[in-house]
Amino acid sequence: MSNAVPNGELIILEAGDYKATVASVGAGLVSLSFQGHDIVLPFPGHELPPAYAGKVLMPWPNRVAGGAYTFAGQRYELPVNEASTGSALHGLALWNAWQVERRSDSEVALTHLLHGEPGYPFQLALSVRYALDAGTGLQVELQAANCGTAAAPYGCGSHPYITVGGEDVDNCELSFRAGKVLLTDHKLQPTELLDTAGTDFDFSEARMLASQSLDHAFTGLPRGDWNVTLRNPALKLSAVVEASGTDAPWLQLYSGELRGRKGLAVEPMTCPPDAFNSGQDLAVLEPGESHSLAFRVRAVED
Repeated sequence: MSNAVPNGELIILEAGDYKATVASVGAGLVSLSFQGHDIVLPFPGHELPPAYAGKVLMPWPNRVAGGAYTFAGQRYELPVNEASTGSALHGLALWNAWQVERRSDSEVALTHLLHGEPGYPFQLALSVRYALDAGTGLQVELQAANCGTAAAPYGCGSHPYITVGGEDVDNCELSFRAGKVLLTDHKLQPTELLDTAGTDFDFSEARMLASQSLDHAFTGLPRGDWNVTLRNPALKLSAVVEASGTDAPWLQLYSGELRGRKGLAVEPMTCPPDAFNSGQDLAVLEPGESHSLAFRVRAVED
């Protein structure tokens, strides 16, 4: 018997000045670089991804409070995997083996059949596609199809940590536009949706992140496409995450304390934290229905 590795098969993609590594376990993004500079903070392929690095978050992103929710009049209990907050965090597919459906030098598509469990007794056919382009960077596409017989609650997201050459995020400029920020309590559960204007959460004008700590969801994103830009002034290089507000009306930002603040988690999300309980922007997939989310990560030179 050969030894198992925590990330399964590691798939290398290349296009122009870009190079990426994708893991078959969890369909995760291990690394992304441009001209030799990391724009997604990498981790060793033989180790478990730290702090959910690069993971795909399906069939829900972020937290389900108390690991319990009610759907269609039925109460369900999920395994609590974050003891400090008593939450079910980041879905059910991120530690599972996915199948490599097709691949080329610059693209890979992976699939996984979610059979369901007592806390989520729904069947979903999941797929993730990573495609590198020499001009536009890394395109990521997440899709779910309800292949069961009952309607299923659903949301998704992704968890890349962007960086610019591994520089501390404190020394980088951050900019993005979001009208609202979701405040949380000590268990990181939503409490209040606040206007960002005039607060420390307003990054509509680029400014240094300095020592500011972030672990918040944002909404009120620009109509059409939105983007988050992290710029390293010393390198005159930026890492950019961009998506459509129609696909991803929510965005989680985490300043990466668990990764030494070397990367900023920029998480496009289809719904806010605890959407299984609030119902806000929660997708309900009828049998045979599909849902998709696409976003891009790229480098921009000054």
